[in-house]
Amino acid sequence: MTDPDRLAALADAGVSIWLDDLSRDLLASGDLARLIRDDHVVGVTTNPTIFATALAHGDAYEDQVRELAAAGADLSTAVRTLTTTDVRDAADLFLNINRATEGIDGRVSIEVDPRLARDTDATVAEAKELWTTVGRPNVFVKIPATVEGLPAITRVLADGISVNVTLIFSPDRYREVIEAFLAGLEQARGNGHDLSTIHSVASFFVSRMDAEVDARLDAVATGDATALHGQAALANARLAYRVYEELFATARWRALAAAGARRQRPLWASTSVKNPSYSDTMYVDQLVAPGVVNTMPQATLRAFADHGTVNGDTVSGEPPWQSPRAVFDGLSAAGIDLDDVYRTLEEEGVEKFTRSWLGLLDTVRDQLTNARG
Repeated sequence: MTDPDRLAALADAGVSIWLDDLSRDLLASGDLARLIRDDHVVGVTTNPTIFATALAHGDAYEDQVRELAAAGADLSTAVRTLTTTDVRDAADLFLNINRATEGIDGRVSIEVDPRLARDTDATVAEAKELWTTVGRPNVFVKIPATVEGLPAITRVLADGISVNVTLIFSPDRYREVIEAFLAGLEQARGNGHDLSTIHSVASFFVSRMDAEVDARLDAVATGDATALHGQAALANARLAYRVYEELFATARWRALAAAGARRQRPLWASTSVKNPSYSDTMYVDQLVAPGVVNTMPQATLRAFADHGTVNGDTVSGEPPWQSPRAVFDGLSAAGIDLDDVYRTLEEEGVEKFTRSWLGLLDTVRDQLTNARG
């Protein structure tokens, strides 16, 4: 059982609690509705890995797969129909929250085909198609923050489509993401869109940073390097938040806000702990700040509800903990090439989601074949 008081305290501190999970079972069992009702969950994120896992286990999709097979649906149509059905049904569950928060929360995300991560035009086309297919105002289309994804973000926002920018690993790339967001809103305003209806979050990945940097620190194998274990991810996120504070205090942003625009909120993604020796809630209770989103798998949500802590803002301002810049200076002194870390994480992130997508295609292909006898 969870303790709703801890989750309520997190929400009261300004953190929107989103679930990093979605499946037909979660919807049909009423578990997602319960999480919304009892555990302060106000949004859901998905990715190709989540969908691949959901489709590969259980029989919740069998009836729809049989219908698609009987209708002669091809593989692409079947995958699109299966995934967008879940997103649409989840969006309906969150619609009241979305209305009550004026569009800020009550959001459900669906990602463009990860194989398009290096193709700007194809990403834009897919994002528009997903937006139309789901047909719900509280959906986010997820676009990766690759170099090719940045102009796609601007173009999709310019068409009035709400975007969740995913796979952000570095503060510098995050700066480019915010600039792409601002450009998109400026173009949307020029295109006659109501800026108050266009929303966005920027998904900054957390735990994968520690996993990669800790492995490199182990290779250095000095006392100073060992002392930096488990510090890179939080320092990285805190530096990213400084970028957020800086760019949303500019005259450029104030002009957009005066026209009704809403901030693109930072979203902490990849918040499950990869190293079992670390606190299983560290990427939640150490990343509390007003106006952020934390999307958690169910295990992390339950852990925080059981023993997480809220001690005010643990991100912005001058920290009582070690300065994030000092952590980065220490990493550089230990010989950690942070630019290479970021490149590696982005490449691995795209590759991992692509493998999951291909696995999803294989699973649905087999299911269609079996349904057709």
